[in-house]
Amino acid sequence: MTDNLPPPPKVDPEALTEVAPGVHVIGDRRVPLVPNIGIVLGKDAALVVDTGMGPENGRKVLAAAKRLAGGRKLILTLTHFHPEHGFGAQAFKGEAEIVYNAAQRDELAAKGAAYLGMFRTFGPGVAGALEGTEIVMPDEVYDGATKTIDLGGRTVEFSTYGLAHTKGDQVVSVPDAGVVFVGDLAEERIFPIFPWFPPDDADIDADNWMRVLASIEAAKPRIVVPGHGSIGGVEILAAVRGYMLDLGPRVAAELKSGKGKDDIVATLGPKVRAEHPDWEAPEWIDFAIRYFADKS
Repeated sequence: MTDNLPPPPKVDPEALTEVAPGVHVIGDRRVPLVPNIGIVLGKDAALVVDTGMGPENGRKVLAAAKRLAGGRKLILTLTHFHPEHGFGAQAFKGEAEIVYNAAQRDELAAKGAAYLGMFRTFGPGVAGALEGTEIVMPDEVYDGATKTIDLGGRTVEFSTYGLAHTKGDQVVSVPDAGVVFVGDLAEERIFPIFPWFPPDDADIDADNWMRVLASIEAAKPRIVVPGHGSIGGVEILAAVRGYMLDLGPRVAAELKSGKGKDDIVATLGPKVRAEHPDWEAPEWIDFAIRYFADKS
């Protein structure tokens, strides 16, 4: 990085690994604003989970999916609408069936242009990745909490839970492999991403977010693919949930003592950072503190 600006958020297809039979992940290599991307194979179809940011990354993910699918039908879905996860979808238009939940579709329509503009201010690397980006609506939308997709000899489950990290967070489960893709509901050794930008975007519910993590953890998946960071197990979910369970009451106690938000950020933020010395993206601590302060 230079001057604290993120490097170009390039998806690296060489980071492709098979984490379970027929379940592949293009790892993020811990590059900021690059997500972990899934490609799940069945006998008849292949499912792609997230695209990376911008048309070039989308094309690279599409090419990797086509190589693995070998002529099978392609389906694309997202863990949520944020640009690094879904703003490469235009490469898939006409090449895959694009399936989102209703909340994702609505949130993308309402906020997509604003997020595109905001991310373009994140330095030349990000702005370059977003050059030529078009916001793409899905071919199919489902209502309700779940949807099952039959890939041929293998089913995948889409689950939504209401407002958490975003309005439309979607967990993608591959039951026969014990794999779950959780998007930004959980990162691995990265401070949880709290996009708390009131009044422009204040759509977070940490209480429900923690309930969602507990629910996924209770299902005992074998492999957890976080939105960002290294693949692991349920300990990833437990760490994120524990962070929020700890931080919320600490912020409330500071407020009760008479401190204002800025003072709490200045005093509590460094303590939280020191308690997680190997976690990345500490800038998200301040957003989380402000969220809990506003909600207390």
